[in-house]
Amino acid sequence: MKKKILTLIQVVVTLFILGWLFRDPATNRKMLEALGAADPLWILASFAAFGIMRFLSVIRWQILLRVQGIHIGLKRLSGLTLIGLFFNIFMPGGTGGDVVKTLYLLREAPGKKAQALLSVMVDRIVGLIVMFLVAGVALAARYDWLMKTPATSGLVLSLVVIAGGSLAFLAGSFAITGFGLAQSLPARLPLRGKLIDMSEAYNLYARAWQPTLFTLVLSLPIHLFSFTQFYCVAKAFPGIAGLFTFTDFLALMPIVATITAVPISVGGTGVREGLFVKLLGDLCGIAAATAIVVSLTGYLVQVIWGVIGGIVYLFYRSGTPPLAQAVQNDIAEAVNAAGAAEADSAEKITR
Repeated sequence: MKKKILTLIQVVVTLFILGWLFRDPATNRKMLEALGAADPLWILASFAAFGIMRFLSVIRWQILLRVQGIHIGLKRLSGLTLIGLFFNIFMPGGTGGDVVKTLYLLREAPGKKAQALLSVMVDRIVGLIVMFLVAGVALAARYDWLMKTPATSGLVLSLVVIAGGSLAFLAGSFAITGFGLAQSLPARLPLRGKLIDMSEAYNLYARAWQPTLFTLVLSLPIHLFSFTQFYCVAKAFPGIAGLFTFTDFLALMPIVATITAVPISVGGTGVREGLFVKLLGDLCGIAAATAIVVSLTGYLVQVIWGVIGGIVYLFYRSGTPPLAQAVQNDIAEAVNAAGAAEADSAEKITR
């Protein structure tokens, strides 16, 4: 029931924001005109940038898996990553893809459930840390520009609050691990299990500090290509290329990526478009219609990659026996459980 309520809220928020953005027929006509004038070569470049970003993330995951003693080739890990992308895009919430990736990974490396779960979790943590570091550098470098209007300064404040809270949680979990207190936490403490898992991950990856450090370094180009994907889309639309620079997108995209990661809409849809309207409009002078099209086209590029992931899902066969209906049922149950856990977490946060 909690999962259904959370999904319903996400759908309502998404439809409300999209309805507000598309309320003006004149703006809708301008969006279609802008889309019709887009340069397909820049769209193709955006598609390639997203693909490179995903491939680098596969390499990062492979390194983290090897620390755990799990050795899987890039081809199969790429398939798992695309399958995870498919579930992340086409299922409300942000946990479905990780759950499915983990279940498939367990069939590739049977008997290593804990290691598989930790690798996925640490992969998320590493990306999150570097993302906030990039955001901090961008904020320091373009602070006056980002604080140009009350709306954009409010978005910067939202970034700081989300990043600060996330980093404080990570720092607290690291301190608990350093003092060996994870197992001593009260059984009823929220997120106790997560803290214990993080404790195990910290200890393992701290001992293997060289490959762990390399994954942190590798996360930088991963984020840069992620931002480049939307930059290329923006460059596709004539008439606005001179209104922004690549540095501008390096400053803007951490705000967009951080706020849309909060599961208040389906895949960030609607929220992302509203952020682009505000940020590109207030800071770069780009019309709302064009800003919306830039956001939707950038997301459409990701959806196309997600469709490719869906095709991979249909034909993927694990290293152990072929995927049967029972495994598909396990995936469905695990995704539902993840959604329920996400809803429970959201309820605790609102309390």
